Amino acid sequence: MYQQRLSLSSFRDRMIMSIMFVNLFFFFFSSLVDARSLPEFTKLAKENSPAVVNISTTQKRPELPNLQQIPQMPDLPEDSPLNDFFRHFFGDGMGPNTQPVSSLGSGFIIAEDGYVITNHHVVNGADEIIVRLNDRREFVATLIGSDKQTDIAVLKIEAKGLPVVNIGSSKDLEVGEWVLAIGSPFGFDYSVTSGIVSALGRSLPNENYIPFIQTDVAINPGNSGGPLFNLDGEAVGVNSQIYSRTGGFMGLSFAIPMDIVMNVYQQIKESGSVSRGWLGVMIQDVTRELAESFGMSKPGGALVAKVLPDSPAAKAGINTGDIIMAFNGHAIDMSSELPPVVGTSRIGQSVPVKILRNGKEKTLKVLIDSLPGEESLASTKPSKGKTISDNRLNIKVKDLTKEQREELQVENHGVLVEEVSKGAAQDAGIIAGDVILLIDNKKISNSKVLKELIKSLPSGKAVPVLIQRDANPMFLAIKIP
Repeated sequence: MYQQRLSLSSFRDRMIMSIMFVNLFFFFFSSLVDARSLPEFTKLAKENSPAVVNISTTQKRPELPNLQQIPQMPDLPEDSPLNDFFRHFFGDGMGPNTQPVSSLGSGFIIAEDGYVITNHHVVNGADEIIVRLNDRREFVATLIGSDKQTDIAVLKIEAKGLPVVNIGSSKDLEVGEWVLAIGSPFGFDYSVTSGIVSALGRSLPNENYIPFIQTDVAINPGNSGGPLFNLDGEAVGVNSQIYSRTGGFMGLSFAIPMDIVMNVYQQIKESGSVSRGWLGVMIQDVTRELAESFGMSKPGGALVAKVLPDSPAAKAGINTGDIIMAFNGHAIDMSSELPPVVGTSRIGQSVPVKILRNGKEKTLKVLIDSLPGEESLASTKPSKGKTISDNRLNIKVKDLTKEQREELQVENHGVLVEEVSKGAAQDAGIIAGDVILLIDNKKISNSKVLKELIKSLPSGKAVPVLIQRDANPMFLAIKIP
């Protein structure tokens, strides 16, 4: 009996030891797997750093006025204490202050014969551009061309057999993918930082032609123009901007996709300038309220708020109020997705554009033209037109004068909003100074037409209203309770 108990006890001990061993084995094995799954950056950084460059620029300081240039400045005695004050702020009166101003940035070599890519804002206005390589060689660079819209510049240095980066495609990037940046933040050359892709196709204010790559890679002043690499060692973007409330890194950095960079690079290298496609429309997002007013099941596409005269869109038959759902085979979910696709289209190319008009899909053929200079649209000025109010919307409007119609390019329709009180119009976002152009896709030729149309609007149903604010057209959704 004692031996049997001893055997059972020994068996139990052996079982416990076996279980502990198995647990320890799986613990170390899982730790080893986790360690191996983490990205390895040392080889990537070592192989690509030689093709990354530091860029420094010098620019003459703007000429400051001297004592003789200050208007209505009385003659002062030589021993006057005011002389020191004015010399401190305006110079010594011996001529302009030409002390150079320096700036730093990054870039990378894209061709063995010395072509370098960086940001437009890094070299903009520079009198001299110095490119310093990883091996400490320095070259005075020539600016081949620069494009403000995409923030890309192409430089040339006189050297041969240079190391180059491997070019990848930004189309293959996925959210959550590891990426690495090499640059010179605050002048600390060849600093390596890593992170993941946070989002793709990001739209930023005043940046219509770039669907930015958003990352959480630490980017600071001096990183601008440097490459963004994937784990295969391919450059997939050019670090360009950060979002910050302090001026330093806050976890939001943005890179220009390499597919756009290469398009701009090839054009600059061949012709010294960049031509981009032009459609000739002003667009906005389709909100939930606007989607309801246009009879859509969900928001999507780019809503056309204005079609410019004699533009490719106008010639193709695109109208104000159309919703562009696809352009040349590219589905358009947000309005910000349209400009980059149009901009990279080949000039003279005829492309299909799918639109939604009056609840029905239609495909038009558009002949792409080159983007002309930016147009200056006049803003609304006060007029002495007829005033009318309507209690159903609680707004007061005024007819536009002939001069205002010409300035606003609205020709034969539109009324100026003078006052907006609490009600459906205010809830929709209409404010004083807006020009109402269309309601429910019907032109508002004058205040009387508006009054009659408002009477016929259905209650409890959203309808689209096209307004013009500060020379910019915009659709709003208005619903009368």
